[in-house]
Amino acid sequence: MRRIGVLGGTFDPVHYGHLVIAEDAFAYLRLDTVLFVPAFRPPHKPPGSYSPFEDRAQMLRLAIARNPHFQLSLIEAERGGPSYTVDTLRQLQRELGPEVALYLIIGMDSLASILSWCCPAEMLTLCRIVVAERAGYQVDLSALEAGLPGLRDTLELIDTPELSISSTDLQERLQRGLPIRYQLPAQVEAYIRKHRLYLPADSAPTIEAFDEQEQCDCR
Repeated sequence: MRRIGVLGGTFDPVHYGHLVIAEDAFAYLRLDTVLFVPAFRPPHKPPGSYSPFEDRAQMLRLAIARNPHFQLSLIEAERGGPSYTVDTLRQLQRELGPEVALYLIIGMDSLASILSWCCPAEMLTLCRIVVAERAGYQVDLSALEAGLPGLRDTLELIDTPELSISSTDLQERLQRGLPIRYQLPAQVEAYIRKHRLYLPADSAPTIEAFDEQEQCDCR
């Protein structure tokens, strides 16, 4: 049976924290592939509070281009409407067939809020849930199990490096004119600066030595 990891999110922008979690899940669980699934319309964020889907998807393409076991999935854009994880899992299971096991990759903070997700009980029947543990961050598994029976049996806890990077922090650093180098791939930073994402309207354009159009896509 093939094992497919699924890492969803807004990815606004994608950064090394996302990539490290995906790579560790791939290694720990011996996955065949990890699908990066950018949300088309994040249901937990108001319209206009996130970047256009095309920009977020292109940044993901650049970030994962050289990793042969990472793939970009546009399934949520193709489906349209609010991007509920349970809908994506249903569709992937239907399209990939019974010979594929899905592994949903999330952070500990997402696990803490899983009871508020759409149809969480059904999600447990569609996938195993891979949780990237964070030092000093704990959740009350007993309370979650009481609200979502069977949760413990679906969990795969993996120990990942602690990278205190968030997309929101990166946006704020750009707004303040602070560097974001070494927190995300150079290709992604070049795209951000070329297309002036997250930058103040009155900031001066910068010239980047790296052009994503010239990046070799050899694997």
